[in-house]
Amino acid sequence: MSQCRINEHQMTTLRIGTRRSDLAMWQAVFVRDALLRAHSGLHIELVGITTEGDRTLDVPLAEKGGKGLFLKELEQALLDGRIDLAVHSMKDVTVTEPDGLHIPVICEREDPHDALVSTRFGDLRELPDGAVVGTCSLRRQSLLRYRFPQLKVENLRGNVNRRLQRLDDGDFDAIILAAAGLLRLQMAGRIRQRIPTGIMLPAVGQGAFGVQCRADDAKTTSLLAPLDHVPTHARITAERAANMHLGGGCHLPIGAFAEIEGEQLHLRGLVGRPDGSEILFASAKGLVSEAEAVGHTLADDLLGQGAKALLQEFANA
Repeated sequence: MSQCRINEHQMTTLRIGTRRSDLAMWQAVFVRDALLRAHSGLHIELVGITTEGDRTLDVPLAEKGGKGLFLKELEQALLDGRIDLAVHSMKDVTVTEPDGLHIPVICEREDPHDALVSTRFGDLRELPDGAVVGTCSLRRQSLLRYRFPQLKVENLRGNVNRRLQRLDDGDFDAIILAAAGLLRLQMAGRIRQRIPTGIMLPAVGQGAFGVQCRADDAKTTSLLAPLDHVPTHARITAERAANMHLGGGCHLPIGAFAEIEGEQLHLRGLVGRPDGSEILFASAKGLVSEAEAVGHTLADDLLGQGAKALLQEFANA
């Protein structure tokens, strides 16, 4: 990435808003360092912000409004001008953005798999009847109950270290975390199994993070441009288009995962009941350049199978 000079006589200051968790700070530092490599004449400050999702740890996310709880304070700080950009895990980003904000950049995706973490077992299929598995994700809960009905699935929230501590304390036989987070935090040794996508389809946007700024801030948008990873952006566009067309959200039992082969984009998706009693599956493919349309095609397939009624049933529960 070649370095661009902004202005020989004027230093540009950017304020990056971030949650205070170790993983969120890692992502913010990554963006800061990438911007500094791409441009001379930049001064960048990290602004830690505590979100409602960080404060509310004793209630399942779905009962509090979903993962959008991790974004609201950051997005308000952007709209108020207290920060210039915010870094978000794309799996936490709601299907629609607030007026006045956009995400022009999505950085290169890390390993998108879900990971089995356990002190005793190295494969989901090794877990004995009645083993307790912890996760806060409704998608993971649905798939675990669908494929492994003999397991006991319980809610588990908190940052990565808190979840690992509860596992180590013996509260769970195993927990499911995103492989990407463990890899970024130099915890690859805790991964016992990268769960195949044929068993556990990843969440929309899992393993990728985007950078959000004000839509009318042309200067910041331009500065961010070198950070965009085009293949990742296309994959996430397809996944999010499917989710939006379904009328879903980041807290519903929905999965979507796109892969690219040459000029072709292959997308798989699912909608399930949280209790695992029913899961609908679909796939679609098309040109990478038509990623959004591929997402709509996948969603139409799921809707034709009855996904709307299933999701509405969950929303009314």
